[in-house]
Amino acid sequence: MSDTQQRIGDLVRQNDILLFMKGTASFPQCGFSGRAVQILKACGVDPKAITTVNVLDDAEIRSGIKDFSNWPTIPQLYVKGEFIGGSDIMMEMYESGELQKLLA
Repeated sequence: MSDTQQRIGDLVRQNDILLFMKGTASFPQCGFSGRAVQILKACGVDPKAITTVNVLDDAEIRSGIKDFSNWPTIPQLYVKGEFIGGSDIMMEMYESGELQKLLA
């Protein structure tokens, strides 16, 4: 396992709500990342409880997370070590109430 994959795995294991995104929760750098943060807020998640990783600050993480999850796009949400998906999947889960249950 590469150092990058090890770093990503450690982040996923150590944080209950982890969002790999472009930018930060307070200053998203793409619409999909902003939407992901808004969905989490709409679920009642305190923004301080969300750990974010700005993939624009680390090229190794940016490419490595796609291999780690076998998912081609960013943002990517992990809850209690489980890969949930990107903003489209988050929206579908939010609309069905599934995401709120998962985050409760």
